Formats: sequence, structure tokens, C-alpha cells
Amino acid sequence: MATERVTSILKHLAPGSPLATITSQNPDDVVITLAIRTPLCKAKKGGFKDTTLEYLMYAILKAARERLGFSPDLVEDICMGNVSDGKAAYKARVAALAAGFPNTTSASSVNRFCSSGLKATADIAHQIAMGSIQVGIAAGAESMTIGGDGIEIPFDEEVLKQSQESADSIEPMGWTSENVAKDFNLSREAVDEYAAESFRRAEAAQQAGWFDDEIVPIVTRVKGANGAGLTVTLSKDEGIRPGTTAASLGKIRTAFPQWGPVTTGGNASQVTDGAAAVVLMKRSKAVELGVPIMAKYVGSTVAGLAPRIMGIGPTVAIPKLLKQHGIGLGDVDVVELNEAFGTMAVYCRDHLQLDWAKLNPRGGAIALGHPLGTTGARQIVTGLSELRRTKKKILLTSMCIGTGMGMAGLFVNEQ
Repeated sequence: MATERVTSILKHLAPGSPLATITSQNPDDVVITLAIRTPLCKAKKGGFKDTTLEYLMYAILKAARERLGFSPDLVEDICMGNVSDGKAAYKARVAALAAGFPNTTSASSVNRFCSSGLKATADIAHQIAMGSIQVGIAAGAESMTIGGDGIEIPFDEEVLKQSQESADSIEPMGWTSENVAKDFNLSREAVDEYAAESFRRAEAAQQAGWFDDEIVPIVTRVKGANGAGLTVTLSKDEGIRPGTTAASLGKIRTAFPQWGPVTTGGNASQVTDGAAAVVLMKRSKAVELGVPIMAKYVGSTVAGLAPRIMGIGPTVAIPKLLKQHGIGLGDVDVVELNEAFGTMAVYCRDHLQLDWAKLNPRGGAIALGHPLGTTGARQIVTGLSELRRTKKKILLTSMCIGTGMGMAGLFVNEQ
């Protein structure tokens, strides 16, 4: 049995095999030389509750600039994922200049809902691959304290009545979570069990210091009850609830009783503030600059599905991406799946037959939080840190996307 397994592995790693191609190192590879994030803080009552979006952007870009290992003049473009702020493009540019990047460094924002941070990464990576730029920064920042992705202005009824799926696209996210639970017969108990494990893993990872190499401390100001500001340094994720169990989660009231009985404030992603950044360039450029290479960007893709069950987007995006690169889930060492809701996480895990030991080993958004535009970049930071710790290779990231989509990304650890 052992001999057969070794033979299979050797065959898979043989020159020309898909896995060998993915893990190969070539001058034109797009690589990551830095991947960092802020702590994730509770919206409206946590450490970033009085911090503006532009300050979050500035803070993560300043931290990135200080850790580049080369002149910021070489950074040609910055793309910032953000969902809730219509002025995000202005704020990204303001933040970049304030953080010490020259006016020759361009900046923009991108919004593909919960995948915005991964979308920013893909956009910068593709610019580099095509030769449009040589060095870029992909980032994500979100102040959920200030705003989320709620729809304030009703959509044109003439448009919505043309298609039921068009109308379904503006269903509240909690409603879509209950649709997943109902359509796929998911029990409250199974979802709470999953959520409890997310909290347990995050608590264990924090206590062991596993997050320390991915988080950069952020100095900001917080207003007290009397309105006076206090300068603080934030370095720990705030959403982790020590000692959480499925039994304790089972006592939390249903969040959306008008739509269903399963989703609660304990088994869905937490509302948080935070930011993350990833520096990318070609391998040849990293060698020229003499900066360490953390990982290789292999590829990413998006896929669509019915808007009313948008949460299961990873079940269409992940198989599509793996097929594109000729590998299977058995080749993946860590899967960072965004836990937008426990319902979608349970369904995606079971439908795709994901190895739970490899899935969100440090916990996910249920325990850590989900700053919408940040998550796609944050998953890269966390996943690569875990691969470094365990000396493993392949990272798969994925998330559902509002209006009925999924996105997935593939990376190779080189540290």
C-alpha cells in the first residue's frame, strides 16, 4: 500500500505533470514577496470603530511600504478591494500618497463584493503577467463600522420584473443563507457544530501565536465613553470567543426568523473592520531586487450560479479552477474558505468533500470576521502563513459572492 502511494506521488510530480507545472519556478512567474494584514476588529465597538476607511488603507499601505525591501518608487500600481464606500478610489489614492508612495504610483479600487481582495490580487497579477507593470500591490480594506453592502435605494421595478433571478440578486444575505439551509436540508445543530470548531481553531491559533507573523500592529485612536480619544496599538483579532461550544451557540436566537431558523449571530461571519495587502512582481524582478519570494500566484477564476443560493459559490468556482490547472483537492494542503455563513460553509465542505483538517485550520470568518473587501486578500495572508508553519505547498482560497457568484485562487508556498 505504501509503495503504491509513493509511486503515485512520484508519477504526479514527474516533469510535465500538472502539479510539477504548478510548483515549477520560472522567471516569468508572478510571485508574492510580502503578505500582511491588520488585526480584525469588531465593527462599531472594537479597536477600529473610530478609524476611517482612508486611515485603514493608509495604515496597511504604510506597513507594506516599510517592509518592501526596495524603493517604493518601483511600485507602479495599487489596487484596493472595497465594497461599501463609493469614494474608495479617491481614498485609495489619498492613502497611498500619505503612506509614502510617490505620485508616480497609480491607485484604484475594485468591487466584486466579498471577493474584492482576491479580485484586486488577480488584477495586479494579470497586469504583471502581461507586462503592463512590473511591481504592484493588491490590497483590501473595509470599515464595516461605517457601512456594509446593504441596498438603500430600491431597484427599478421594470428591470427586476424581467427575471426572477434578477429580483433574487437583491435578496438580503441572511435570506440567501436560509435558502441554502432549506434547499439542502441543513440542520441548526450541524451549522452550530461547524461554527464551534471555527472558534476553537481560531482560539488555539491565537494562543499559539500563529497569527503573529501575518498581523502588523496598527496605531490608531479610539474614543471612550466620554468622547475623549485614546491612542492604542492594535495587534490581536478581536472576534475570537474563547470557550465557545456548539451547546453555547445553540442558545443564541435565530437572526432571521422571517426567513428561517438556522442562521444566527453565532454561526455567521462577524461584522468587522480591517485591511490586508499583498505585494506582487515577476520572479525575475524579485531576484533582481534581492527580495525573498513568499509564494507563487498560480491563477484564479470566477463562476456564477443562482443568486438565491449565492453562498454555495465555491462549489462552482473551486472545481472550475482545479480543472483549469489539472489538479484535484487531494493535491491541496490548505483551503481557506470564507465562512460568510455557517450554512454555506457546511454545504461547501460536504458537497465538495473537503478534508476538514485542511479547511480553515486557523478558523474562518465566523471566528475572525469578514471585512467585505478585505477577506480575499486576508485569506492569502493567513493561508500562506499556515503553509510556512507546516512546511506545506498548495493553498486554495475561495469565497461566495453576493448576487450569485464564487471566486477561487491558487497559490504555491515557497518558504
